[in-house]
Amino acid sequence: MDCVEVVRFRYAPRWLQTLVNHGGIVGNLRHHPWKWLLVPGFVLCQYLAARRLVRTRKIDLIHAHWLIPQGLIARRLKKVAAVPYIVTSHGGDLYGLRGALLGSLKQKVAKASSSMTVVSTAMQAEVTKIGLQPPSLAVLPMGVDLRNRFSIDSSVERVENELLFVGRLVAKKGLPALLKAMPAVLRQRPSTVLTIAGFGPEEASLRSLVRSLGIESQVSFRGAMSQEGLPELYRRATVFVAPFVRDSSGNQEGLPVVLMEAIGCGCPVVVGNVPGIQDLLGDAAPEICVDPADTHAFAEAILAALENPKQAQERAYRIRNIAAGSIDWDVIADGYARVIQQCLLSTARDLS
Repeated sequence: MDCVEVVRFRYAPRWLQTLVNHGGIVGNLRHHPWKWLLVPGFVLCQYLAARRLVRTRKIDLIHAHWLIPQGLIARRLKKVAAVPYIVTSHGGDLYGLRGALLGSLKQKVAKASSSMTVVSTAMQAEVTKIGLQPPSLAVLPMGVDLRNRFSIDSSVERVENELLFVGRLVAKKGLPALLKAMPAVLRQRPSTVLTIAGFGPEEASLRSLVRSLGIESQVSFRGAMSQEGLPELYRRATVFVAPFVRDSSGNQEGLPVVLMEAIGCGCPVVVGNVPGIQDLLGDAAPEICVDPADTHAFAEAILAALENPKQAQERAYRIRNIAAGSIDWDVIADGYARVIQQCLLSTARDLS
């Protein structure tokens, strides 16, 4: 990556370094409790690697992604090396990781930061609700490359009756709700197919659900896809379906990158109605946001998009035009540049 140096650290024998693989830390711990044994090494080795960089390089500022554990590591480094930090929450750490102890740790991380960012306005409200008090708080989604990669290609024609899901196969993505809606969709449009691009700990149970519903011939699991391969999927699909839900632990999406990518490619979307999505969809949200737990309503929303492709496409272009001003990489880069500059200026004033 241009101007980015990636420094990796080892926290276990190579064959055991699976804590963050195949669906993320929370999903791994839920499905494989023995992996809790990897957590102390993961946190300690990450801290030692970061401390070594702070001591051997001229580090002006740390940007920690996730309140826990990276925020805790940044807070400790501020104490031992006097390096300020920004912390970004992506959703899972804010909405999930509940309990008095974890809540207290999140409060300490936020308070000791120079600034905190979240990826949606709904998360901004959640920060206040759970008592986090950072010195400043900004809403900055991760953004996507709308100019070069996730863009509209008028030479590619959308196919008919193809639904697309992209994402990790974990509970908060809500894929079981989409699968349960498929029989109702197929009764009205028997030629509809669903392409699933992604992997994760829920894959076996999802495949089992597909078999029990009798829709194996209409559902294709594509596995993990490279960033280079995703635009083709977004550009050809009739509808991108993102059935986001709040899972049993309280975890939910902040502002999903895959939804931004689909919008960037001008793909019509139907979305699970979780807080934060409205930031992207604007006044189109009521038309395409639905509770995936309501199988009938969810199927009806999907069918409406399939049966009115011209209207769905026009709406998709309208959403893209609005969203471009807030999620394009250049816009996000400028936003983070301002946050970083303010933090460095504030640190300099404190030291003077």
